[in-house]
Amino acid sequence: MLRLALIAMTFALGLAGAATAQTVLPWKTSWAASAHGPYPVGNPSAQPDQRFAFPDAKAGARDQSFRLIVKPTLWGPQARIRLSNAFGTKPITVEGAHIGLQFGSAAVVPGTNRPLSFGGKSSVVLEPGASVWSDATDLPFASEPASPLLQGRKLAISFHIAGESGPMTWHAKALQTSYVGAPASGAKGAEEAETGFPYATASWFFLDALDMRAPAETPVIVGFGDSITDGTASTMNGDDRWPDVLARRLTQALGINKAAVLNAGIGGNQVAGPAEYGPNKPFPGGPAAGQRLERDVLSLSGVTSVIWLEGINDFSKNGNASLEAVTAGMRDGVARLKAKGIRVVGATLVSALGSTSPAHGFAEQDEKRKGLNAFIRAPGNFDAVADFDAATLDASTGGLKTEFVPDSTTGGPGDKLHPNRTGYLIMGAAIDPAIVLPGRK
Repeated sequence: MLRLALIAMTFALGLAGAATAQTVLPWKTSWAASAHGPYPVGNPSAQPDQRFAFPDAKAGARDQSFRLIVKPTLWGPQARIRLSNAFGTKPITVEGAHIGLQFGSAAVVPGTNRPLSFGGKSSVVLEPGASVWSDATDLPFASEPASPLLQGRKLAISFHIAGESGPMTWHAKALQTSYVGAPASGAKGAEEAETGFPYATASWFFLDALDMRAPAETPVIVGFGDSITDGTASTMNGDDRWPDVLARRLTQALGINKAAVLNAGIGGNQVAGPAEYGPNKPFPGGPAAGQRLERDVLSLSGVTSVIWLEGINDFSKNGNASLEAVTAGMRDGVARLKAKGIRVVGATLVSALGSTSPAHGFAEQDEKRKGLNAFIRAPGNFDAVADFDAATLDASTGGLKTEFVPDSTTGGPGDKLHPNRTGYLIMGAAIDPAIVLPGRK
């Protein structure tokens, strides 16, 4: 009888274990920031003076900690992060990583700071060009992911760079204040207080993705493009880039915590150029779209749709690409995405006519822009179209509507190239949710 009871118990435990294994939710990327660099090559906005945090750009980080502030667009009971040394030239050692709720500034809400491991260890070495996902960590404060109290909250992701990093992989235009420890100040990631992070930055370093456990049917939409996706001229810390607006609209359409919207924009990015890119041959706009598509879109978790807004920099005096080169690059990118079952929405380019930027605003650029928009709108090239041009164009001038021009980041007249917060609001509102959520009601 005892033997039969033990057999029955073992069988029951086996069934329970199998059931538990079956209920583990898949990973869905909740936040992302496209890697480029190395620092300081890039186009940051509202950047504080970085000399005190990083006295020598070639040396990079030196025995110091980062506390990077990110806003998830999807919550789950477990999370993991991805760290990148994509544009480094030497191995870096990352240790003491933690994730917790931001309290305010660089402080973490008491009791929420959770350690992160890598292959079961508290540290990891990233070779040049490498990236690594952390192990899953429980988020007790997010055990009810659809709680309204979580929506809009931000995470503080902390880690220590041991020794000297050398050239740093970063995302220049965060439009989000994060925090850095002083050089040679050591590991501070476990601390809840803000005192270990005296310096501010408007960029993200080494961190390029955050995943959450979420139901398999959860859609993940990526905004892919240049500074107009990255959010130039939007409000600092305001989360009002057009992908942010779309994320909030999808919450209204689907309910709380039902979709993720990611931003894979890089200020200055191009479709057709540069031909070469790397730590020893950097470019402020990052790698060409096709060169970064794998890392910035295809390698993310659970991507279902992409909205691609790009090309104006290709037609600038700095890019000077032909319309044919840009459309060819887009055709190739669309084919690669669709081969992975990803729906691709083409977004029409907003006007830069009359821009005060020396590289933009001339008639030839605008003619190429119109040609690319015709390609995007033509049936068969994309699965659907987000017509940002129609939403933002002043037909009387051929440029942006005047209310979309004044800069929302630092004030000032604006450059007639980048829409402001008002313009991004209109762009986000112009996207029909059905084009990224086919078959949903």
